[in-house]
This record gives sequence, structure tokens and C-alpha cells, in this order.
Amino acid sequence: MLPTAPFGSTGHRSTRIIFGAAALGGMSQQRADATLELIDRAGVNHIDTAASYGASEDRLQPFLSDHRSRFFLATKTGERSGSAARAELERSLERMGVDQVDLIQLHNLVEPDEWETAFAPDGAVAALEQARAEGLTRFIGVTGHGLRIASMHLRSLDAFAFDSVLFPYNHSLLGLDDYRADVGALRSRCGERGVAAQTIKSIARGRWADPGQPHFSWYEPLTEPDAIARAVRYVLAEPDLFLNTTSDARLLPAILDAASGEVTAPTDAEMAADADEFGVTPLFDGRELERI
Repeated sequence: MLPTAPFGSTGHRSTRIIFGAAALGGMSQQRADATLELIDRAGVNHIDTAASYGASEDRLQPFLSDHRSRFFLATKTGERSGSAARAELERSLERMGVDQVDLIQLHNLVEPDEWETAFAPDGAVAALEQARAEGLTRFIGVTGHGLRIASMHLRSLDAFAFDSVLFPYNHSLLGLDDYRADVGALRSRCGERGVAAQTIKSIARGRWADPGQPHFSWYEPLTEPDAIARAVRYVLAEPDLFLNTTSDARLLPAILDAASGEVTAPTDAEMAADADEFGVTPLFDGRELERI
């Protein structure tokens, strides 16, 4: 059985493993169907996609036509103006064949100029708030990458009552003092306000040495099952955190297996040993490696 927890104040008791449907973006329909059957059998009850994840929303449509009621469905818009964000949400609903998503998220809202546009009177935040009033979504969240995102999420939560946030979280990134402090402050704020805290990049090993080559994930993931298990437990041992799975669907079974047993935290020594053995490095550095 996968662990579950209240997803913030939404009323949904979510599996703490959330299926990252970016994995479907480049798949055939047949392989996408098999992947969705896998997460359904495992008991996952929460799917997270985005308008920008290739064909992901299209691949979800046949599955959702039969299983929509069993899943908390989240998508994202990368648009910042109100009219464009509204249009992208409407396209997402059409692509997935649904009348409503449970959660619409502002995708990777980290750059200050984009933040100002999104929060302007005619920006994406106001448009999504109106879409919620019309029943196109039930909740609104915000996501992001990089070392600045935890502090930007704090700014966003001060400006609007978001229902969820999403940010990178793994042992290597939490080894950076400033980022660890910002994440700690963000988690405290989320706990105080009943905001769901979603994490990404749990099994990241580092940047690809050959970034120009095709890969299933934009970062290089861990692939050794025991190392994956420790990385997954590192996140799930924190009861307030949810873990979004990698876009490399080949690793889904190992992630699901790691989350299905007793969730005990690995020691720092174990995580340091994995970092040494597998060459784990932070995905972001605040400089050249700040953006994806």
C-alpha cells in the first residue's frame, strides 16, 4: 500500500507518490495506456501533467474517459497573461476530455518580470481565479525549478492563497545551506496555511554529460534500485511532502516499490555514500546551472 496524506486543505487524501505525467509526453498511446494501468494497479490516485508536456494531455484522454473519478487531476500553464492562461487551460480541458481539473498550476513561476505579469490585474492569477469561480478548476497552485524558487514561492504565498506549491527536493540540493533554509521556511509557511508541498527531482543524479543527446528526462536520474529507494525514502520520511515521479517511466516500478514498504529515512552517511558512488551533484547552482 502506498502512503497517503491530506493534500493540503483540498479535502483530497492523496497518495504521497504523485504520477508525473511528463513521462507520457513522447510515448505511443499503447505505451501510455500500459503506464497508466501500472500506476492504477499500484494505487496512485493523483496525476500531474502540464500543457507543455508534449502529448501528455492527449495520452491521458482515453484513460480519463473511464477513470476520471478515481484521480485528482492537475495540470499547468506556462502563460503569464490572463487571456493566454485562460486559453491554455481551456485547451488542456479539451485535450484531456474533461470539464474540470482539480488543480491548475502556474508553471515555473520564478523570474521576477514574469511574476509581475502573472500578478497584474489582467494576469494569469486573476484569470485562473475567475476560471475557478466558473468551475473549470477547483484549486490553484504554483510550481518552479532552481535555487530561487522556494523564496519566490514564499513571495507568491504572500500575494495569493495558493493551494499547493511544487519545488525541487533531494539530498544534494538540501546540502546547500541557503536553499535548505529557504525550503525550511517554505515548508513552515505551508504547514501554517494548509498548503500542499509537492517535490520534484527526488532521484536526480545530476546534469547529463551529453545534454544534446535524446533522453527520457532532462536530468540524469539514479538507476540503481537501492539508491532509488533511499532517495525516495529521503523525501517520504518527511510527512508533509509529496513526491512527483520522474519523466523516465522505466524507473516507475522502482519508485513505487520504494514507497510501498515501510518509509524509514536513510542516514546522511548512506546518502553521502550514494553521492560518492554515483557522482550525485546538485542540479542547480544559482549561476550557470540555475535554469533548465
